Amino acid sequence: MKKVFLYISVLFFVACKDYNPVERTDKPYCPQAEWNKAVTILMHTPGIELFDGVAHPTAGLFEHYFNVDSAAAEHRHYIEMLRANHIHVYTVEDILQQMDMDVLRSLAAQVLTYDVSALSPEDAEEVGENYRQQTLREMSRNDLIRCLLLQPTIRLRKTELNTGYEAVYEHNSLMNLYFTRDQSINTPKGQVICKMNSTQRAPETRIIRACYEALGLTPIYQIEGDGRMEGGDYIPAGTVSFIGQGMRTNAEAIDQMLAHDVFGHDTVVVAKQHCRWQLEMHLDTYFNIIDKDLCTMVARRQDAPVGDPYYISADIYVRAPGEKNYRLEAEDVSFVNLLRQRGFAIIPIEEADELHYANNYLTIAPRHIMAVGGQSEGLQNALKAHGVKVEWVPLEQLICGYGAAHCMTQVMQRSN
Repeated sequence: MKKVFLYISVLFFVACKDYNPVERTDKPYCPQAEWNKAVTILMHTPGIELFDGVAHPTAGLFEHYFNVDSAAAEHRHYIEMLRANHIHVYTVEDILQQMDMDVLRSLAAQVLTYDVSALSPEDAEEVGENYRQQTLREMSRNDLIRCLLLQPTIRLRKTELNTGYEAVYEHNSLMNLYFTRDQSINTPKGQVICKMNSTQRAPETRIIRACYEALGLTPIYQIEGDGRMEGGDYIPAGTVSFIGQGMRTNAEAIDQMLAHDVFGHDTVVVAKQHCRWQLEMHLDTYFNIIDKDLCTMVARRQDAPVGDPYYISADIYVRAPGEKNYRLEAEDVSFVNLLRQRGFAIIPIEEADELHYANNYLTIAPRHIMAVGGQSEGLQNALKAHGVKVEWVPLEQLICGYGAAHCMTQVMQRSN
């Protein structure tokens, strides 16, 4: 597995002359705070698997149709912008291309399905499991990767004239895999594999876990049972972990993380969402952090009174240094007041900008963010007044999938 990491490092160095790959250390993947300089990021450029999603956007968990080729081009450009800032970007495709073939074949075997229920026992034996395993053994690396992304089911039946077999081909494509923020989180203690709220996204976590392991990283925990968690609900903030509880992350998952000591901070703040709206499905869609004393928030949430659907309440869990267990210190306090007490100035995001995913930016260094282009002059001026450097990223196609610059990145390492 070490060879895989070294090969990819060389690959990125050749591809980008101005980029200097980061060398591994004994404990390199420890994001302490969202404002620390981003060093390594995991991303996935969407490909053939995206088409099934845009063919029926609502079923694909998308806002509306968008152009697959243009979306992929936007994503590649975003990666180029990140690398221009000397950030090491791994892509899922690059990792899969270097993954051990036995591991890759094993992953593909979990998603390639032959449905032989319409066949006789004799016919099922002929073109069933043994035939499937033979096909997997003969598949090229690229076809195994396509298998992972498309998750085909082949429903077999005998032709009426008994001249052979025919099939109906179905896909359960991983059209949302390009939102690599969601399948895992990286805490100061290591990687936690999430459990997706949507059944169709569940297989994504297997691929992301395999990518970590191919890089020599062993996740410290995986959400299980009735727990549901997605990475867009997690933001590390120096001495505190912020975790959202709402549409995509539930109390059971948070209880599991507290019990298994995965956060790496002695204070955990649970921000509780009391309304359900797809555009604000995760914490990072209505709240985000630019620096140790500067954040943004959707304006109507900042001003919402107690009892309003957009009011954000918070539970605070703490433990003394050296202790293992957390205790509930405060319950249902104002999240906005808590932020102010911790020294954060809050830049409000007005509705027109929110609808253009203004809050879903990626902080790559203190007061340096990558944000969706096309925001209002008012927001641009507010960011400038707070000394924020903004690199505006053209993402007009990709944001139609209900996510933006933050959702498309999983920051594995930040420098302290």
